[in-house]
Amino acid sequence: MDREKIKQAVTLFLEGIGEDGNREGLIDTPERIAGMCEEIFGGIGTDATCHLSKTFSSELTNMVVEKDISFYSVCEHHLLPFFGKVHIGYIPDGKVVGLSKIARTVEVFAKRPQIQEQLTEQIAEAIQTVLKPKGVMVKIEAEHLCMSMRGVKKPGTITSSYTAKGIFETSQELRQMFMEMIR
Repeated sequence: MDREKIKQAVTLFLEGIGEDGNREGLIDTPERIAGMCEEIFGGIGTDATCHLSKTFSSELTNMVVEKDISFYSVCEHHLLPFFGKVHIGYIPDGKVVGLSKIARTVEVFAKRPQIQEQLTEQIAEAIQTVLKPKGVMVKIEAEHLCMSMRGVKKPGTITSSYTAKGIFETSQELRQMFMEMIR
């Protein structure tokens, strides 16, 4: 990440909205924003699947569900935050992954300019590709500040998205079981 370009852009932005970038409250803002960008966009250029590579052999064939994984991301259309919960279920096929690794994978994908639908798909694809389970299902519920504080201005509106891979695609019963487990 190029901190100097970010600082220049923030300075121009402040000028563009009619602010004085030299006033006391704003003088250090370009530097603070550059630091913030390193944190909230830290997933750019990072391989999110690296966290899934440490697996353990398992004869488990029942669904594994990790729910209510908090995330924060930034809408690529308005550069405003969206945030919420990710729920993931998969059916192992000989191996499982440490639970914290699933949350770390979510975090890497979320720390990029993003749209919720794409985030949902990326998480499922990563788990399906690396773990090769019998199936995986991901559901995300999020509030988008681009809808809450601008435009339609409907705070509290939750957007849900989900995707199903493998045997979840063809089994209504498994999809239903996953949905019941995350309630």
